[in-house]
Amino acid sequence: MDFKDRERGEEAKFVFDGENEFKIAARRNRLLGEWAAGLMNLTDEETDAYKKAVVQADFEEAGDEDVIRKLLGDLTAADCDVSEADIRAKLDECAVEARRQFMSDQG
Repeated sequence: MDFKDRERGEEAKFVFDGENEFKIAARRNRLLGEWAAGLMNLTDEETDAYKKAVVQADFEEAGDEDVIRKLLGDLTAADCDVSEADIRAKLDECAVEARRQFMSDQG
């Protein structure tokens, strides 16, 4: 009985951690989309839609390449002077900020 309880607890923690990582990634992608929208001089309405599009882009494949590819294509099309390395650096920065925001919301 004790082993089963521990096993159920571990499974619940795994699900909880996975859900939290998903929420943090979505928040990171919204922050990243907001940054890119600012570079492209989008309106507030366009920015809201763009942030959602960046979150949606993350569902195309595992990992961050789908998001990076979307931003690089959009920023290049908008004649913004941003490299893939710039986007990756901003992605990392937004990941830290998203985790910080998420943790402060939880506390």
